Amino acid sequence: MQQAQFNVGDLIRVSIRNEREKKVHASTFEGTVISIRGQGTGRTFTVRKLASGNIAVERIFPLESPYIGDIKVVKTGKVRRAKLYYLRKK
Repeated sequence: MQQAQFNVGDLIRVSIRNEREKKVHASTFEGTVISIRGQGTGRTFTVRKLASGNIAVERIFPLESPYIGDIKVVKTGKVRRAKLYYLRKK
């Protein structure tokens, strides 16, 4: 499957396929990409979103995972850092 091209700082929407008890559920996770790590098939990216009550949730996704259905770039970001770990303190 052709993945969307995204960079650190972009707001993306990741559609995830969850399998529980022989049932398949689709969910989405929308947030800001704060890091991209690794090389080749071992690449991962970390997405951070604000959940209800201003509680931040971070999730690490493998780029070549069969459970990731689609990655859409909602908004491109303009950043000057390779990793946006400073967002954790804000």
